[in-house]
Amino acid sequence: MASYDLLITNVVVVNHDGESKAQDIGIANGLISQIGSDLDRAGAKKLVDGTGKVAYPGVVDGHQHWGIYNPLDQDTVSESKASAQGGVTTAITYMRTGQYYLNKGGSYLDFFPEVLELSANRAYVDYGFHLAPMSKQHISEIPELISQFGVVSFKIFMFYGSHGLHGRSSDQSSFLMIPEDEQYNLAHFEFVMRGIQKAREQFGEKADSISLSLHCETAEIMTAYTKIVEEEGKYKGLEAYHHSRPPHSEGLAITIASYLAHETNLANINLLHLSSFKAVDAALRMAEAFPQINFRREVTIGHLLADIHNSPGVGGKVNPPLRPREDVEALWNFIKKGQIDWVVSDHACCKDEYKFGEPREDVFLAKSGFGGTEYLLSGLVTEGLKRGLSRSDIARLSSHAPASRYGLKNKGAIVVGFDADIALVDENQNYVIRAEDSESSQEYTPFEGFTMTAKVTDTFVRGHHVFENGKIVGTPQGKYQYRA
Repeated sequence: MASYDLLITNVVVVNHDGESKAQDIGIANGLISQIGSDLDRAGAKKLVDGTGKVAYPGVVDGHQHWGIYNPLDQDTVSESKASAQGGVTTAITYMRTGQYYLNKGGSYLDFFPEVLELSANRAYVDYGFHLAPMSKQHISEIPELISQFGVVSFKIFMFYGSHGLHGRSSDQSSFLMIPEDEQYNLAHFEFVMRGIQKAREQFGEKADSISLSLHCETAEIMTAYTKIVEEEGKYKGLEAYHHSRPPHSEGLAITIASYLAHETNLANINLLHLSSFKAVDAALRMAEAFPQINFRREVTIGHLLADIHNSPGVGGKVNPPLRPREDVEALWNFIKKGQIDWVVSDHACCKDEYKFGEPREDVFLAKSGFGGTEYLLSGLVTEGLKRGLSRSDIARLSSHAPASRYGLKNKGAIVVGFDADIALVDENQNYVIRAEDSESSQEYTPFEGFTMTAKVTDTFVRGHHVFENGKIVGTPQGKYQYRA
């Protein structure tokens, strides 16, 4: 007789390569031990009846920001709950030195242990970190970050050196907290790439999991257009912010980043949160120009659900901006063609009192970023299925592809031997998004009033039932993921 810690019965089991109906999933010691029809109920310590539900691989949300606007230890609790609410079982959050986050500069070998300490034993989902090399010292530390801490993914913010985080140009030296004789510019980006490629050569067996992600916007373009938009006063709200950071700013930055990757022989490049037709078009052109580079293209659920007109107020301010509806539809078309690799939330909880300036409706006074991980899987299922995506497409976009890229070797699929990370979805449950129903500490959402036609009912992290019948249950079970 088989023995299970947990047995999930009678579900549709979905993976990136297909699906099977009326299956049971046996779980033991945090791993999937057996999948089949009519598994032995008598050997199960706990039974969960999944009749009428679809079992998706737990979402690997490869783009979050814990601790950017709120203390990291607090965000780790509340925003990991929001993650579990959305079927996310692993969250990888971006972290850097400088203002926001821990508001510290200096060595990552001093900084990152504090990050790990503040987040330990607080998360309801598994988690990891991407790190941004902000200084020459950080580049030299890349091998130690890989070997000592299992960090294999890194980031460049291409506009940070000469454009303000929230939309106006500003002196960035104090913001970045880097040495006075250094600059965060194209030359630094090149040296980051060279440092990461050197590490890939050093850690040969891990090279496929070592990658660089880029936030691609061009500071000079945005500075000029922000001035024009503010002086003309023709546009307001999210529409003004869209025009102040135009799509061709993304395209130009993508082109520059891609050529630098070519110059430095860095093969693994992730182009983050592509928000527009022009951005993805530029990314596809660069893939054709440099076929030796293993590009990955990311979009967010925010850019797939919201646009500059259907999102209320300026709570949807984000970098890069929400776009007009024609860009939203273009992104979905790229997804249907298989030209987008994964979908993430870019979750950055910013509470109401901190998000908005005075006057509240001035988009240039608002902070950038918002939450959304709690709507990631339900949003993908709601919009994706009606647009012709298969469940397997959704599993690839939400779980398998990011897990594979970011070195999460035991996650991203419901197969025997993998971590028992599973999200149960009722694809016939309509609900209206209300900020008050979210587990996030953010009191508003740019998706307020949107109707979803699918809902995550249960989330399992390594077999632990952390979200049950629509409620967070138990204690934090999340573990830091030492990758690759």
